[in-house]
Amino acid sequence: MSLNEDAIPAPGNTVAQAGLPGVEQLAYHRLARLRPRYRWWRMLLTGLVGIALYIAILLIVIVPLAIVSMLVPGWGIDAQVLLTTSQYFDLDRPWLLVALVLPLILMIPALLLASRIVEGRGVGLLSSVTGRLRMGWLGRSLLLALAVFVVYFAVVLGWSALSGDAVTADFSHPGLWIMVLLVLLLIPFQAAAEEYVFRGYLMQLVGGWLRHPAFAILLPVPLFVLGHGYDIWGAASVGMFAIVAGWLTWRTGGLEAAISLHIVNNVLIFLLGSVTLVDANATSGTAVDLLASALAMVVYALLADRWAARLGIARTARAGFPTVGATGTHHLGLALQGRSARA
Repeated sequence: MSLNEDAIPAPGNTVAQAGLPGVEQLAYHRLARLRPRYRWWRMLLTGLVGIALYIAILLIVIVPLAIVSMLVPGWGIDAQVLLTTSQYFDLDRPWLLVALVLPLILMIPALLLASRIVEGRGVGLLSSVTGRLRMGWLGRSLLLALAVFVVYFAVVLGWSALSGDAVTADFSHPGLWIMVLLVLLLIPFQAAAEEYVFRGYLMQLVGGWLRHPAFAILLPVPLFVLGHGYDIWGAASVGMFAIVAGWLTWRTGGLEAAISLHIVNNVLIFLLGSVTLVDANATSGTAVDLLASALAMVVYALLADRWAARLGIARTARAGFPTVGATGTHHLGLALQGRSARA
């Protein structure tokens, strides 16, 4: 979406404001109801088809690698390391990071293809209420998240130094720049993939059944937490992240602000881990870590919400009330052409 489109005010929230009879405003978590083949069970089927496609894609990628590992000397040892390690961030083995994030990235094509097969047109509604990823807003929210989290990590590292901990960057490792390149190339897609699944698909799955956004925001949180093997404080921080990202997605009408938060958080952790300023493999934390990270996320969320309002970022999609035709499909009006913010 262009910068000009981003600047157009969001549509109103009532039929009266829209000025047209039979028109309602649907928040992000309700967008599944605009799909041409919407039925209450179709998004469940999308998930099952998506899992099947994901397994198939993984097999297409993994099976050739497994065959090669049996034929190439040394690859078998690396395969054993991959299967037994829990330390996937290793400057001596940068390929471990690829092995960690590539399967996550592959969730994107599996989900989008399954959504198109099962639910028909309107796959872009997984991105935002305009039916596309709004690149102008994504860029702005990335800059905002970067500003907030640079301050956050500076304060955290400064506090550690004042507390007597050794805070010294190490740029001497020969694998440093390979790791930096991999982080910058792969982590944005890994972060986006998780957002499309947990804040995109799951929020709209729940929102298709339950109108109140709290259900769509909160019910996917345990699944997101279970996907991260952290201790109690780390899990609480991940849960807080999921809540903030879900709230942002609902408030801003799309995944862009949540993707930005995810990208900046992960990229900075891995970059700082590359120079030994943080432990990128850490799975534990403290109550202080939780409070500090929660504060940074909330500050970002509030600033992003306010900025989105000032820019007029569309928060809802305008569409006619669904009417059932002879074939039982719904008429979508303007939503699938991405015109909800322009009409």
